[in-house]
Amino acid sequence: MPLNAPEPELRAWIRLSLEPGLGAARIRLLLSVFGMPQHIVEATTGNLARYLDPALAARLRQPPEPEIQVAIDQTLDWLRGDDHHLLTLADPHYPRTLYALSDPPPILYAHGRLAVLNRPMLAIVGARHATSDGERNAHAFARHLALQGWCVVSGLASGIDGAAHAGALDAGAAGGGTLAVLGTGVDRVYPPAHHALAHRIATHGLLLSEFPLGTPGLPFHFPQRNRIVAALSQGVLVVEAAARSGSLITARLAGELGREVFAIPGSIHSPLSRGCHALIRQGAKLVESGQDIAEELRQGALPGIPAARPTSDAGPDVSRHDGASSTVPIPPTGPAISEGAPDTGADPDADALLRRIGLDPVALDTLQTDLEWPVDRLMGRLTLLEIAGRIERTADGRYRRGT
Repeated sequence: MPLNAPEPELRAWIRLSLEPGLGAARIRLLLSVFGMPQHIVEATTGNLARYLDPALAARLRQPPEPEIQVAIDQTLDWLRGDDHHLLTLADPHYPRTLYALSDPPPILYAHGRLAVLNRPMLAIVGARHATSDGERNAHAFARHLALQGWCVVSGLASGIDGAAHAGALDAGAAGGGTLAVLGTGVDRVYPPAHHALAHRIATHGLLLSEFPLGTPGLPFHFPQRNRIVAALSQGVLVVEAAARSGSLITARLAGELGREVFAIPGSIHSPLSRGCHALIRQGAKLVESGQDIAEELRQGALPGIPAARPTSDAGPDVSRHDGASSTVPIPPTGPAISEGAPDTGADPDADALLRRIGLDPVALDTLQTDLEWPVDRLMGRLTLLEIAGRIERTADGRYRRGT
């Protein structure tokens, strides 16, 4: 398949995304100043040093390091495969809903049918160790909503995620399809048990990742993945969730982005109902059927996104463009969001954060200044620690040790 932009432009995009120390927020700043990525790598060291550490500015003026050059070449080879796509901020197929994020990924790796990006999206999330009733509910809700024209978004995890993807696929060609946002490279599958499901999604829906090819599923990748799940969707349905879970944080962050939050109630005796009940007490909409969600979202669709409707076919594929863009649309600043994995594991970054955060609340800007980390790295670790209960966020957005 031909590349969807001139090769020099793609090489510049990929290089910037792989350069250590840049990150999405700094790339966005450079794009706002210099225009296209090839203009960034062609800029003088002096001009780059106005916005970057001098060592990083000097490195960008040099040819890519050997390992980065290999990764660029491998990515371009991968792009020539069937249904393989690289969506940059300059690509017309890049999901504009991600502009609600403060750090929209500069590039997205996609495998499958880009047509699903044109459909209204609903996220379905929940426990990895779900009950059989929870998985049946996720499957049934997803199938019903897909038949109404909704694309079901989730994270390909075990439990609720997998059941939701399968339910949307079981709606068949008449459905809205499904989109899986991965915490690995798009060429890897995690958990391994979902290989067959991932193949079905790549054939009939879309696999999407901001991580370079070959990236394994490390714990701090999941906060980054799940902020995309929330931002893509008009609403988030939580099927089952414990009192402390990543699904609850995803739902809260979706609400901060102006998305609707829905929850299915359950038994008062089930630990996996407590998270849903807490969301309902906090204002999430209690739902008992997929129709409850469809009706609510039809009334409050996000601007610029078509309302869902039953569809008799899967719609045409979106063709790839073959021209270069002269400028990159720079997203407006939005809230930095992320959601994560259940525990920190052996993570030196998490340890460094815990040494810096005490009982007195500390602001995000202060942490970034003290640690000198990119925004995406900092937010990933913060949310990982929040899910684990090691820290908590105060009402004014600052962080302190968990109590």
